[in-house]
Amino acid sequence: MRVQFVARHCEIPPSIRARAEEQVRDLQRFDPRLSSASLVFDAERHLKKVEGVLVLDGTEPAVAQGEGDEFRPALEQVVDRLGRILRRRRDQATNHRGPKLSEVVGEPE
Repeated sequence: MRVQFVARHCEIPPSIRARAEEQVRDLQRFDPRLSSASLVFDAERHLKKVEGVLVLDGTEPAVAQGEGDEFRPALEQVVDRLGRILRRRRDQATNHRGPKLSEVVGEPE
């Protein structure tokens, strides 16, 4: 999986970059079709923003944003939100079938 970093109006500390790459790679356990990720770090006056875009093969990308006083809490928000999006998509894909016929009809008497 390819992870791309973009810094707008700021410098990304190496510790944050390493942590971000590790967390994004951990998201691959939710969906093996994850092919690439893009993280945009932006700084405005006293507010740090992080936007994450995950590209999944065959589906539309998952996008999440987070903000905080520092990059670390903003990154945590983005990773949590992306994880929730991927879990929700996985659950929708696996739970779309109805109950088994034996459960609906019941046992004959």
